[in-house]
Amino acid sequence: MDLGIVIVNWNVRDLLAACLDSVYLDLAQSGGRFSGVVCVVDTGSTDGSAAMLRTQFPRTQLIESDNRGMGGGNNLGLRALLQQFSPQALLILNPDTVVRPGALRQLVEWLRLQPRAGAAAPKLLNPNGSLQHCGFRFPGLAQAALDLFPPPERLGRLLDPLLNGRYPAQRYASGAPFQVDHTLGAAFVVRREAAAECGLFDETFHMYCEEIDWQWRMARAGWERWIVPGAEVIHHGAQSTSQMPAASLVQLWTSRRRLYQRYYSPAFNAILSQMVRLGLRQRIRENHRRSQRGELSPDQRAELNLALTEVIRIWQRRRPGVTRDTRQVIRDT
Repeated sequence: MDLGIVIVNWNVRDLLAACLDSVYLDLAQSGGRFSGVVCVVDTGSTDGSAAMLRTQFPRTQLIESDNRGMGGGNNLGLRALLQQFSPQALLILNPDTVVRPGALRQLVEWLRLQPRAGAAAPKLLNPNGSLQHCGFRFPGLAQAALDLFPPPERLGRLLDPLLNGRYPAQRYASGAPFQVDHTLGAAFVVRREAAAECGLFDETFHMYCEEIDWQWRMARAGWERWIVPGAEVIHHGAQSTSQMPAASLVQLWTSRRRLYQRYYSPAFNAILSQMVRLGLRQRIRENHRRSQRGELSPDQRAELNLALTEVIRIWQRRRPGVTRDTRQVIRDT
């Protein structure tokens, strides 16, 4: 078995069906050059996703689970595939994606060509065909500052390419694979040996940053991370998290706190904590102004500001949520 594919799903039945159609079509068109098996982990969907899978995609392995977050859900699928099939590569794929023809083969072949490639990701496209950046530098103070204190539009156009951590669009347009610090979690393939050495996802990252942490551990172990632009995947983006914006906001900043504490010094985190609290208090005030202008309803303002207040409380703790090294070595696979 060459490729094991894991998809964690929550209440996006129709998008999941389109994703699986594209995956199975790409596998069928490979001409037998590689094989693949798909595992969907459904985390308590109420939209009929599990019934749809049994009816329309009976060859797909289905695991029904409570909501363990993205890391926990992916680990359920990864462990099942590793124990049953021992694939040489593991693809993490969001259900709101559509795989374009040839993408899976190109990703698998790139891992075969590059023995130190621990992870490789396709070029992501928005539904309108435009580029969706999927390769980033590991986050630091500059990226956090740009997020917390967005500059005026004209200045932002100058600063954004320098500080946002993205790699230039020209790198994707060239068509040549290039190395990055980390890839976006919507679609990326991991070499089995890299997972065996570095472990799987750290499940204490319930949602957001789990792929950054995993690939940061790969980087420290000497495994490379690549973007392969010839492989293309359409990504709709935030289809599950948009169903719960306030909760997602809390999860995002909680995971960022955990990530920064793991990889940066106490002095760095002290500075960042002050920035976060200042920036989010400013966002609370802006929400009040938006509500007065009619851009937010009173209920929306209250929900968002309650979430922002919770994030500020989390970041006020002296050392909240410090995680141990949760390396999970793959055994007997």
